[in-house]
Amino acid sequence: MLTVDFYGRKIHFYYDARLRQRLSSNINKNAVSDYWSAVSKADYDGLLYQLEAQKKSLQLNDWAYASLVNVLSVNINRHRHNDSALLSWFILIKSGYQARIAYSTTSIYLLVPSEQEMFEVSYFTFSGQRYYAIDYDGEKQRPGQVYTYDGEYPNASKRLDMQLTSVVAASDQSERRHLSFKFEGKQYNIEVAYDRGRVKFLNSYPQLNLRLYFGSGVNKVTASHLLKQLAVNMRGMSEQTAVNFLLRFVQTSLKYETDAQQFGEENYLFPEETLFYPYSDCEDRAVLFTWLVKSLLNLDVIGLDYPGHVAAAVHFSDDIAGDGVSYKGKRYVITDPTYINANVGMTMPDFKRYKPAVIAY
Repeated sequence: MLTVDFYGRKIHFYYDARLRQRLSSNINKNAVSDYWSAVSKADYDGLLYQLEAQKKSLQLNDWAYASLVNVLSVNINRHRHNDSALLSWFILIKSGYQARIAYSTTSIYLLVPSEQEMFEVSYFTFSGQRYYAIDYDGEKQRPGQVYTYDGEYPNASKRLDMQLTSVVAASDQSERRHLSFKFEGKQYNIEVAYDRGRVKFLNSYPQLNLRLYFGSGVNKVTASHLLKQLAVNMRGMSEQTAVNFLLRFVQTSLKYETDAQQFGEENYLFPEETLFYPYSDCEDRAVLFTWLVKSLLNLDVIGLDYPGHVAAAVHFSDDIAGDGVSYKGKRYVITDPTYINANVGMTMPDFKRYKPAVIAY
């Protein structure tokens, strides 16, 4: 039996000790082939059954499942990187996912294709399909010049779908943060809850197209607690006043810093991460704001992508004065959650001359 820590949740597995194989000291095509043959002789079906049961029970998406496979492989192989990467490769293929191996004289790299494009992740192209050199701890792998192992396996056809749901990787470890802001002369105090295990999981995500962040699910620990407080304070407000209220919450209760200042590199945040980290920038705030508008007011809302800036726009039930954009026959009024104290219909002066691209989700 083995117990692994999966983002704060303890999970028990039983496995055949023959799955713990050692790669020969010389890494080459024959060594990889010999490893596969040795692991294939183990009783791995029982482990695959347990993994599939955990995937269903915890409602894991593909990235979370691959992360669980990685944690399990690392523990089985007692943190030996190359053996762990090879076992993850074997298990993912037996789970129906496409995966390949790249290797140098010293290191093994796991390569997988994705339904969504990954950014700032090294990749290799096989038959027109990108295979990404993934890692699960936020560290970027730089394989350099490597060889690839060309084994093909039947029934391994799935690519990782990175779409995030509201339940994946929740650890039931709730923590809270206090936020405050002023709106129309009144002070508001909001308690934000977040699941630390899930925030850590979200940090493992590679950078993806911004559209995926706008369409992500938000965990109920965060969603129910925050939405309930905001809804009580918005009771009786018109649509325009309510949207201004949400703008002020995002604009002024959160501190601004660029990703370069906070993380040293571009790092899009999911809504829960924006509420967790001490700072956020324009796209993070736009993602959070659009989720709030959709959840609390059920209004159509889109992201706006300017050169070097991201904002949002809302389609109201009635005509609202101010700057706007047209999209699919509807008028959306500019709402910028980074433009401090700006109301509905106000565009940052530096971006008035640009026509933004629409981020629909």
